[in-house]
Amino acid sequence: MKVCIVAEGCYPYMVGGVSGWINSMIQSFPNIEFIVLAIVANRSMRGKFKYELPDNLTEVYEVYLEDYEWKTGVRYRDVHLNQEEYRQMRNMILNQDTDWNVIFDLFHDKIRSVNDFLMGKDFFHIVRECYEMKYANIIFSDFLWTMRSIYLPLMLVLKMDVPEADLYHCVATGYAGVLGSMAKHFHGSSLLISEHGIYTREREEEIIKAEWVRGIYKNMWIEQFKKMSLLAYRQADMVTSLYEHAKKLQIELGCPPEKIQVTPNGINTERLADIPQKTEDEKQWVNAGAVLRVTPIKDVKTMIQAFAFAKKQVPQLKLWIMGPTDEDQTYADECFELVKTLELDDVVFTGRIDVKDYLGKMDFTLLTSISEGQPLTILESFAAHRPVIATDVGNCRELIYGNQDEFGEAGILTHIMNLEEIAGAMVELAMNDAVRMAMGEAGYRRVMAFYRIEQMKDVYKKIYRKFSDQHQKAWTEEPFRI
Repeated sequence: MKVCIVAEGCYPYMVGGVSGWINSMIQSFPNIEFIVLAIVANRSMRGKFKYELPDNLTEVYEVYLEDYEWKTGVRYRDVHLNQEEYRQMRNMILNQDTDWNVIFDLFHDKIRSVNDFLMGKDFFHIVRECYEMKYANIIFSDFLWTMRSIYLPLMLVLKMDVPEADLYHCVATGYAGVLGSMAKHFHGSSLLISEHGIYTREREEEIIKAEWVRGIYKNMWIEQFKKMSLLAYRQADMVTSLYEHAKKLQIELGCPPEKIQVTPNGINTERLADIPQKTEDEKQWVNAGAVLRVTPIKDVKTMIQAFAFAKKQVPQLKLWIMGPTDEDQTYADECFELVKTLELDDVVFTGRIDVKDYLGKMDFTLLTSISEGQPLTILESFAAHRPVIATDVGNCRELIYGNQDEFGEAGILTHIMNLEEIAGAMVELAMNDAVRMAMGEAGYRRVMAFYRIEQMKDVYKKIYRKFSDQHQKAWTEEPFRI
């Protein structure tokens, strides 16, 4: 069986998080041929992989959301939609029930230039109808150009000649779900959606906070992401979520409940079983570690500010920020400047690291994100017998406090962007060795009971075998060979 992983903005260009999960999945099934369909911003990302690709990953295809079209002096004619094509395009733009198969065929067979279509008469007339029905109180020219900018990335995705595979495994809805749905239409493939965070909610949070889009245009962008996710939910043969609350959110967003299976993350606990601990000289410090990408969604600034308050009460406290700083250089520079402004000598930015070289030297770890799914960094901390301070996002509450198990509290939960709570939690753990140790052991027992990679692999083996049988592909345990 050939499986196509469809991922947006992560593997194999970024490390950790969802990218690490994808890499682990591919390595966990050496008997399966994988290909990757990667959705990236633009051609500047082309081939810039951060992972050494596993042997059973045979090809990486790229689709760009910010792209241009090559022309050789030939001007394409304006596309004239027939009655059904016009109706379905209008339905899509008006957020009405849409036959997406008509849209897929239109962009595959008829529309040669996305740019020319967006500048053409039919798109103009549909947008005009939408404007008059719903948005007549704003300036039409602004509305028209906003609609073109909203639909450009979607239409570039719709123009993609998707590679053939038996199963499309999309690790989000959104643009990935559109590609998976399109592949199902053209190739008769199966479609599996595995959401780590709820894509629609995450994009909604980003748009609400964004400064580049204002007013009613925020709602238009949010509706765009909702319609793409709804398409993916409806077309999917199976949808997985990491925990029960995420399943409820998927149902609220239109996913049929009978399609959803809860499949928790799993990590390689053996990899963190025998890791370096503090040396005698290092024991003078109480080390707080944060394994993350230095990006706004991780809210590193709040972490630094909270550390500054906690440091006044616990002078031996030291903060280790462990992870890449080059994914949002502007934000990273602001974090560096904040450290200088607050005159914090004991904040260390390590850059990209192997967590097993550092986790054993930490006394506890931190996660101050404003959005998460089921963070692998928390599971890794637990596997290293370390408690966690985390914001109440995603599945963090269940990981720290458990879900009707008897292991006890494995850390402290705080509210988002709450300096006082986060600083207080750091002081509490820094000053209470016994509490820290007990919480670390509770986390270790929890991860060993519910979140080992062997458990996750068993679940996905059953899922993959089910789809393999449906496509009448022989299942073998022998490693895939080209």
